[in-house]
Amino acid sequence: MQTPKQIVAELDKYVIGQDEAKRAVAVALYNRWRRMQLSEKMQQDITPKNLLMIGPTGVGKTEIARRLAKIVNAPFVKVEATKFTEVGYVGRDVESMVRDLVDVAVQMEENKQYDNVRGRAEKEANKRLVKLLVPGIKKEKRQNTMADMMSALTALQNGQPADKADGEEVTDSIRDERLSVSEQLDKGLLEDRELTVQVNDEKKPAGGGNDMYGQMGIDLSETLGNLMPKSKVERTMTVREAREVFIREESAKLVNHADIYHDAIQLAENSGIIFIDEIDKIAAGSKKSGSGEVSREGVQRDILPIVEGSQVFTKYGLVNTDHMLFIGSGAFAEAKPSDLIAELQGRFPIRVELKDLTEHDFVRILTEPDNALTKQYMALIGADGVEITFTQEAIAKIAHIAATVNSSQENIGARRLATILETVLEDILYEGPDMQMGAITITEKYVDDKVGKIASDSDMSRYIL
Repeated sequence: MQTPKQIVAELDKYVIGQDEAKRAVAVALYNRWRRMQLSEKMQQDITPKNLLMIGPTGVGKTEIARRLAKIVNAPFVKVEATKFTEVGYVGRDVESMVRDLVDVAVQMEENKQYDNVRGRAEKEANKRLVKLLVPGIKKEKRQNTMADMMSALTALQNGQPADKADGEEVTDSIRDERLSVSEQLDKGLLEDRELTVQVNDEKKPAGGGNDMYGQMGIDLSETLGNLMPKSKVERTMTVREAREVFIREESAKLVNHADIYHDAIQLAENSGIIFIDEIDKIAAGSKKSGSGEVSREGVQRDILPIVEGSQVFTKYGLVNTDHMLFIGSGAFAEAKPSDLIAELQGRFPIRVELKDLTEHDFVRILTEPDNALTKQYMALIGADGVEITFTQEAIAKIAHIAATVNSSQENIGARRLATILETVLEDILYEGPDMQMGAITITEKYVDDKVGKIASDSDMSRYIL
């Protein structure tokens, strides 16, 4: 486990400033590791110190939480408080956030287990590829009898296609050709060859997760799907793509899904992070929500037991929320943390205020992080063979325009940089594929020509930037 200083150092690679918030989340995360080193009895008594992040949009609240989860490889979901409704009303119930978190944990555990058996699964996948590339001679189907139907049913129960019971004939020439193809596969000579494969149809019924059964943690479509043979669809893909599909299917046969679900629940319970955005919109002082104060307070009271610690039904089993980490987030422009019900306030003991971003912060955001916007656009345009560079003066100008527009219009923080850059680079993004020039330098004058006039006109900047 990384120490709080190491966690903050990792966050610094992606989030500029907001040192106080980074320290708070790093300590909260490290405390979870400290808890796991104690006796089981003591572990039960120590609950996570949930955080409440307060600050305007676009200053890094969500990015800090999301990066935090990636650093420690923890299940993470972001939900919006305004999407939930009070029990008894039509809409999403608050327990769905826990079910979403468990779904993420299951996916993580599944990938981990699949990686462990990848070698064996790849061998089986290659065998299937060889049979597809060099098919055997299908035996003539006999007229269906009761015995044939029973044989087909047995094949389905064993996870095999129903026509497997009819078998196929493999001659010596087919066997020799399969050996040759197998060697070519091992040498990677057939990776781009196209073939048609039958894969499981993974489509889910529309709105299946929002029905009454979904709210109770029951996936009815999955239950019915397990009783019926999986439907197949034909897809044309390369050998490389088909191998990955087959590896996934073969891996599913080699792992124990009961173990995956058990480990996923443990992971969600002890390491899960739920980020509740726009929590200020359900506070009594908020005027933006269309529902009345009673309804907003009802959502708070529904969220309370989950944050306090309760058991939630999911399709993988009962999940305890006692030791999940909850991070509340909101601008609190028209409401205050004290407008939340007292019990909920008490469940977010760590309050962190994130500051407005300055012009200097924007310069750093454009250049320093590993995923800086300028680096992203340089890579995107570089795909067309066009190399672009930004002068320091151009970056300073973009930062200045962003700060100016934020101060005169709605302050959307660092998100303003994306709208300005998109406008600055609009012509290059459009003409890039047809350009013959190898390099372009974005200067201060270029930036001013593209957005200077727009930024100085309040009506134009309101709609464009």
